[in-house]
Amino acid sequence: MKASWHTETMLAAWRRARVDRADLALRRPSGAMLWQRDLALEDLPMAWARAENAHGAEVYLRPARGRDWPMVFLDDLLPGIAMEVARSHGGLAIQTSPAGGCHLWLPCVQALDEEARHRVQRWLAGRLGGDLGSVSGEHLGRLAGFKNWKRGGCWVNVVVHPQDQSEASMRLTIPVEVMEPVTGPRRSIVEANLSRDQKGAAGGDSSPSGQEWGWVCRMLESGRNPECIYRELVQKAQDRRGQDAERYARRTVERAWAKIRGGRV
Repeated sequence: MKASWHTETMLAAWRRARVDRADLALRRPSGAMLWQRDLALEDLPMAWARAENAHGAEVYLRPARGRDWPMVFLDDLLPGIAMEVARSHGGLAIQTSPAGGCHLWLPCVQALDEEARHRVQRWLAGRLGGDLGSVSGEHLGRLAGFKNWKRGGCWVNVVVHPQDQSEASMRLTIPVEVMEPVTGPRRSIVEANLSRDQKGAAGGDSSPSGQEWGWVCRMLESGRNPECIYRELVQKAQDRRGQDAERYARRTVERAWAKIRGGRV
């Protein structure tokens, strides 16, 4: 696919999610940030962005600030998890580099202000393994169809996008308790599921891979962050798997997550 296809597919997915205005940001190699704020999607200066990108600028986009939008963002998800959740909720998954994680844009049932988006993104990042440093409610994501110079100039590509009208019934429904301000101590997901974690077992496979599979499943069932589990598994398997440790760990966590959660948030 041409780079322009990835850009237009991302913008089309935003329109279908009822997001029609955006802030475009470019970071030049010098570190200078250039902004085009609160523009209609069709008015975004793409020719300018592509010229800047060709000279090393990073290109980012977010829904325009100061408005309520029915869409939330997650950064640095394991690709398999990002793609499963995108398919389950009519969302958009974007691969930012071949070896890196994915961005995920999820349409929601209701429009959310910036603070509400922050709460929802923090909740989702804890469940799915996203970057907890990118849950502010106004965080920038990379614009698909442009080069990621931070990763050597690789292309930022759409890997899952909504393809029909069915996504309207698939939009993310947010639990009421996620939207309520936290006024006192609340049991964590890990604490709430501790008994399940303690009861877990690796099953009949006593090989190192079988034991690691059981450990990953138990950690996911207890509410541990998948990204943290992935990093720990890379360390556990490094001596045995060598250069294959990262691929093995990513695949193991993604398969276990799909088995336990069925791809559902």
